[in-house]
Amino acid sequence: MRENLLFHWNRIREKLWVKPLLVSVLSVAFAFLATLADQTNASVWVPDVSTESIEALLNLVTSSMLVIAMFAVGAMVTAYASASNSATPRAFSVVLADDTSQNALSVFIGVFIYGAVSLVALENDLYEHAGRFALFVVSVLVFALVILTFIRWMDSIARLGRMGNTIDKVEFAVAESFVSRLKQPYLGGKPASNSTHLQGLPLFMPNVGYLQRIDMASLQTSAEKHEVDIELIALPGKFCTPDKPVAYVAGSPQQQIDCLSELASAFYLADQRTYDQDPRFGLIVLCEIACRALSPAVNDPGTAIDVIGTTTRLFHQWATGDDKPDDTVLYDRISVPSLRELDMFDDAFNGLARDAAGTVEVSIRLQKAFVAMAGFGNPCIRAACLEHSRRALTRNELTMNLPEDIEAVRRAASF
Repeated sequence: MRENLLFHWNRIREKLWVKPLLVSVLSVAFAFLATLADQTNASVWVPDVSTESIEALLNLVTSSMLVIAMFAVGAMVTAYASASNSATPRAFSVVLADDTSQNALSVFIGVFIYGAVSLVALENDLYEHAGRFALFVVSVLVFALVILTFIRWMDSIARLGRMGNTIDKVEFAVAESFVSRLKQPYLGGKPASNSTHLQGLPLFMPNVGYLQRIDMASLQTSAEKHEVDIELIALPGKFCTPDKPVAYVAGSPQQQIDCLSELASAFYLADQRTYDQDPRFGLIVLCEIACRALSPAVNDPGTAIDVIGTTTRLFHQWATGDDKPDDTVLYDRISVPSLRELDMFDDAFNGLARDAAGTVEVSIRLQKAFVAMAGFGNPCIRAACLEHSRRALTRNELTMNLPEDIEAVRRAASF
């Protein structure tokens, strides 16, 4: 249940209209809650606030908030375009989910609606003595909230969409995905056999798309209901087509046939990948950022070096595994393959090593990163480092013309 809620909450965060809508509803509620003060004895001790002073404050809020909201939208759109153009379009979702910008826009729109509704209610004599005072206090607090939000948002919008900020947001998303996978390496199921000859009836998806998420709880429920065992061969991030199975179902022939359609509903396909259950996607995004930085049109090796450092930190997190895996098997009828470190290295470094083959400073930094990661104490990561170091060095030897540059890269690649 928690995983379902978290997945859908992350999708909601990527919608720009959700928070403004919720704050707008709350702002209308606050405008009418002030009338509750008239139903108490507060009128005997609160000061009498003139209608004109409240109208002046509400007019100020209403007239300025719509302009600020339009300015906020324009600035955010510019930042989103900058993130997509300078980094990679795949980083757009993490930039769009920026809480500070969404909260600021929500406050600006909500306060505008609050001011308009309160002004109409005030001019129609909805508030009495105590209600006017309550409305005045709420309006002053709302005005202070707007000022604080605007100051905080200006500091954030100055960084939003910039290359360094985008890399940091992608790193945070990948780190969260790593934490989740480190806690449950097999998504709560059993380790798969990794056999090339799988038993059972293959389960195909009727549509084409990326596997965003697997609802393990629903799979387990269906497997128990039909008394079958399931072995997954596709993890989130896999591009699924109707001719390639995502799992094999073992059981009696009739049980296998009866549950196929029910099992297929636990696999969520979409036209894009997400970061939630797919740690490899974030590594691909970081690699794309580095490759774009190394293109002749951009020629920014510093960003590529920054990405190498970011990826090294992420693999250190993966190697050390600060979050000890939970060995409890929650879904005993489901077998899940593990993530292979070599595949993760392919995602993170193949494109980078190819495009950096002729750039000596990036190649040296890449080889130093491989040497550092080989010492993290993870045998699989060390093997992947040795393989990718060899590949990268081969590309350098085929691309670089200056012997001194090749020798410098060789020295950096010394294990």
